Amino acid sequence: MSLKKLLAALALLCWASAALADVLVDNVNGYNLDGQGRIARFSAIWIGDDGKVIQLLQRGDRKPDRTRYRFDGRGRTLLPGLIDAHGHVMELGFGALQLDLSGTRSLAEAQAKIAAYAAANPRPRWIVGRGWNQESWGLGHFPTAADLDAVVGDRPVWLERVDGHAGWANGAAMREAKVDGRTPSPPGGRIETAAGRPTGIFVDAAKDLVARIIPPPLPRIRDQAFEKAQQIMLSYGLVGACDMGTSPEDWLVMRRAGDTGTLKVRIISYGLGIESALAVAGTGPTPWLYDSRLRMIGVKFYADGALGSRGAWLKQPYKDAPTQRGLPFHSDAEIRNLMSRAAMDNFQVAVHAIGDAANAQILGAIDELADSYKGDRRWRIEHAQIVDPIDLPKFGRHGTIASMQPTHETSDWRMAQARMGTERLGGSYAWKSMLANNVPLAFGSDFPVESPNPFPGLAAAISREDARGEPAGGWMPEQELTLEQALAAFTRGAAYAGFAEDRLGSLDKGHYADFIFIDRDIFAGASPQDIRNIKVLETWVAGTRAWPN
Repeated sequence: MSLKKLLAALALLCWASAALADVLVDNVNGYNLDGQGRIARFSAIWIGDDGKVIQLLQRGDRKPDRTRYRFDGRGRTLLPGLIDAHGHVMELGFGALQLDLSGTRSLAEAQAKIAAYAAANPRPRWIVGRGWNQESWGLGHFPTAADLDAVVGDRPVWLERVDGHAGWANGAAMREAKVDGRTPSPPGGRIETAAGRPTGIFVDAAKDLVARIIPPPLPRIRDQAFEKAQQIMLSYGLVGACDMGTSPEDWLVMRRAGDTGTLKVRIISYGLGIESALAVAGTGPTPWLYDSRLRMIGVKFYADGALGSRGAWLKQPYKDAPTQRGLPFHSDAEIRNLMSRAAMDNFQVAVHAIGDAANAQILGAIDELADSYKGDRRWRIEHAQIVDPIDLPKFGRHGTIASMQPTHETSDWRMAQARMGTERLGGSYAWKSMLANNVPLAFGSDFPVESPNPFPGLAAAISREDARGEPAGGWMPEQELTLEQALAAFTRGAAYAGFAEDRLGSLDKGHYADFIFIDRDIFAGASPQDIRNIKVLETWVAGTRAWPN
């Protein structure tokens, strides 16, 4: 056979294979990001019966003659599905089923909402919820058990702060937990006290003193919470998330959804500590399950707490609390041993670090361990919020991933200035500096700490302004990103952070056809406020519409 005939036969074979494509989504205003972060436009997406992209078609390209399904995109804007690089899936679902204080703007408003919830929900006996933030209330101090007792005194109440790093208990809850003035603060935690008595606030590791006695939810309630979380994620255009802190119980919920065919999103799971990872995965990461919808890849550890509760570990004392520097969760030797134990079984290591001392500790640990654990490790630092500028280049030394949340900056900048002083914030929420130091950047929301909606995150990343447009011109505007850079961090960057870039994070050929339709053209001069207000119209996973269903 001549070379010309051979090439013709191969072309015919390729066309015949392509012509059997399962789905053609036509007439779209499509955008994809290539490997260099450049925008590639297309007008149709051609999807195989395995749910993967065969080809992105330009106007004028020949389309397949035969497809099982054809959909008219009606000229709407299509983007790759977004991935949240740091979320808490089950907590998102439970937050939707439990008492939610995240929208309250004063202690009085929170008290009214707690009282109304207690009256409407006589069962279960424990009232559990989250989302309070004394900074949003303008309170100037933590709330107290007495504030809760004033509205609910006959049932135990336990409410986690918005960041999950402090809990608020009423008197009944503390009595059932047998916590009083003689109870010492545990390592890595703090019981807030006044006149030698606990005030009702428990920071970081101290939370477990109360949380451990709360009756666990029934399996059917867990399943309901997971389904609720999936619907919320899909409605905001999230096709997947890195679940930071999966417990064995959480994993069983996700497996049940996979077994029954109701697992719609993609979850890259990180066990909550080495014990959880070993209980679920044994001696290393699991394979991908359920057509690449579930995998446990790593282990999550904590180096410190949060800035809002002054649990973030700082190199120097807090400006607004000169006797405090925050709480290290582990000594240098302890955190190195934990990270080493995880790396020994090839688990990816992800460590929560917010304060500059905590970030320095983990960067030092990575520097030491990288000599022992070779290969593509992709060490992750979660949040990386307050970083000493001298430590920024260290992220790039071993390809450490900065897993960051843009809406944390817009929520926290006033508080960060009060806690630290502007002069100590040169390396804070430093997205542009991370890229300048060749640091892989992955974006998320830390939901339910912040809304899982990624579009306010994109708006924050390109403007450094909050929903009210403050501060005008952006806070530390030199750290602004381009829209392409921000979108890449929510797609390709998030997939890379979870060792999933070979199948997720873009609409490249051979990747899963995970995409969304939105209500406006994000690249046609949309302002940050326009982007913040984007509505998702449809979310597709593996070439099938998953939301609305």
